[in-house]
Amino acid sequence: MIKRALHWKKLEGDKVQCELCPHECKISKGKRGICGVRENKEGELYSLIYGSTSSVAVDPIEKKPLYHFYPGSRVLSLGSVGCNFKCKHCQNFGISQASPEESYLKDIMPNEAVELTQTHDCKSIAWTYNEPVIWHEYTLDSMKLCKKSGIFTIYVTNGYINEEPLKEIVPYLDAANVDVKAFDEAFYQKIVGGELKPVLETCEFLSNHGVHLELTYLLIPSLNDSADEIKKFCEWIAKKLGEETPIHFSAFFPSYKLTNVPPTPKSTLIKAHELAKSSNLKYVYLGNISHTRYENTFCPYCNNLVIERHGFFVNMKGIKDGKCSSCGMPLSIKNQFKFP
Repeated sequence: MIKRALHWKKLEGDKVQCELCPHECKISKGKRGICGVRENKEGELYSLIYGSTSSVAVDPIEKKPLYHFYPGSRVLSLGSVGCNFKCKHCQNFGISQASPEESYLKDIMPNEAVELTQTHDCKSIAWTYNEPVIWHEYTLDSMKLCKKSGIFTIYVTNGYINEEPLKEIVPYLDAANVDVKAFDEAFYQKIVGGELKPVLETCEFLSNHGVHLELTYLLIPSLNDSADEIKKFCEWIAKKLGEETPIHFSAFFPSYKLTNVPPTPKSTLIKAHELAKSSNLKYVYLGNISHTRYENTFCPYCNNLVIERHGFFVNMKGIKDGKCSSCGMPLSIKNQFKFP
């Protein structure tokens, strides 16, 4: 569905400039921005995907991944098409790099998304699979309805968004998992097609404005997995976001335009875990590997097993009233549903 876009301005002639993300695309009449879903129609900018969904699923919240935001609950996941990045290693390139015309899309209006969430007994709704930033008009309208219905809202995002549109959604956004692709500007320019700095600024903004934040970092052999880079990343988290920010280091598998790069060795993941712990990060997880202790949550004060995970099975065996059942220390885990 086509809808007039937010966050843009007119330029000379029939050109417009999108101000949704840091690309700030200057778009001629009849053309689209980098994301492929925002088009200049007769000197006006329009979103081509309002309500247009490519993917709908009921997921465990751990799949986002969010490990500290109501563990064990279910979330309605919605995705569309397009992305403001061109990651060479994209796992969902079939939708992220697709155009609306070449995709099968079903319109689900904001009120219908809320009804689906309630019908399937989900506590939250997540915009995921492709990049939710470029779905701004739709997610914003949906969030406002969610708040009225007691439904939590989640972004699974690359964090590439300008401050003004970010300010617009933050009052309605409960949680986010930001995918930090690397801790190196050259990687972002060469592999992603963007910049690192705006992503870090988004993370800091979300953290400072009370949005529950978790980070994912996909370790790609020889490209972003050096000990020095990982150490700097972890030190930045500790300094700017806080030592209790959950971080998910994930294993890479060859995909899309990086099929010549081997999978991430388990040893690299374990080394990243050690580096994060040495930076005093309290909650560090490893993903995309077979079941290990590294997907469990331990109390950072007494090492009591707080949450045991096996795949998407969750056993909250060591947490009571938000505190460790062994030592009584408070844990940064939201696990009791309380609505305004």
